[in-house]
Amino acid sequence: MTVRVGVLGATGAVGQRLIQQIDPHPDFELAALTASSASAGKSYREAAKWRVDSPIPADVADTTVVSTDPDEVPDDVDLLFSSLPSSVGEDVEPAFVEAGYVMSSNSSNFRTDEDIPLTIPEVNADHLGLIEVQRDERGWDGALVKNPNCSTITMVPPLAALDEAFGLTDVRVSTLQAVSGAGYSGVTSMEIIDNAIPHIGGEEKKMETESRKLLGEFDGAEVHWNDAEVAASCNRIPTLDGHLENVWVDTAADVTVDEAAEALREYPSIDLPSSPEQLIEVFEDPDRPQPRLDRNQSNGMGIAVGGIQETADGLQFNCLAHNTIRGAAGASVLNGELLLEEGYL
Repeated sequence: MTVRVGVLGATGAVGQRLIQQIDPHPDFELAALTASSASAGKSYREAAKWRVDSPIPADVADTTVVSTDPDEVPDDVDLLFSSLPSSVGEDVEPAFVEAGYVMSSNSSNFRTDEDIPLTIPEVNADHLGLIEVQRDERGWDGALVKNPNCSTITMVPPLAALDEAFGLTDVRVSTLQAVSGAGYSGVTSMEIIDNAIPHIGGEEKKMETESRKLLGEFDGAEVHWNDAEVAASCNRIPTLDGHLENVWVDTAADVTVDEAAEALREYPSIDLPSSPEQLIEVFEDPDRPQPRLDRNQSNGMGIAVGGIQETADGLQFNCLAHNTIRGAAGASVLNGELLLEEGYL
């Protein structure tokens, strides 16, 4: 069965990545593209300044963009993907869900609300059960599911593997984040060339809170957040795509490098079209992973880990993921696949 889908905020950087991911998808058919009122009524080719590293899909280019309003989206659209700025999504997304639409959203609003599923399907697919709580408490006919922040997505699958095997008590992370994470106009060339920026507004709090919710236990009514302490330092560096992160973890049980590598390699993927067969690839070379070399593994949906070392209380390692694919558009598409698999569409 083909699922008719729409993209909210289709002309932006993540919206373009969503179209790149959805256009060839075996289960999804693009049926609606929305943007601001300034773009409404134009063809997508006219409205979007296409910047993705593949040609604009021919069948999308001539699609007419509509306003981001529930009345403008056809009723037979089964699933919406949102790449709206959080300031816009906070008001717009509930209106669509109240109108009966099911939504997989990349926007940061509502991610830590108690009744909103924040999911990485390979890690916490069972949290999707919060949809029933959400519908009961808010009276929504549709459903709203979130994927986490791009930097959070990079480190949580390795953390989940290590927590399952050895238990986590403390996590510290320092990120080296690509400029694409800020959007096309988010960081000027004069700011970032020959430079590194040791602050990304709001990013540290997102990593510290979202990771604990993702690693938490769902009891059928609520998510009990993981007890590990998480501290983050977030930095912007002049790479285009791919967030590289240096992570230190204290573990409840003793762990060796070989044991950690085995737990990471054996951490299971999930049987969904966008999930890689090998979720976490472990590099033996101490200078890997690297953004330019490793961000596109598994079509940009894989997680790379390397540089594993023992510390006094646990481990140190580096991890990497493509921030606009696995960390944004691909994560939303994967959540859409999970919604389909679990019968919410």
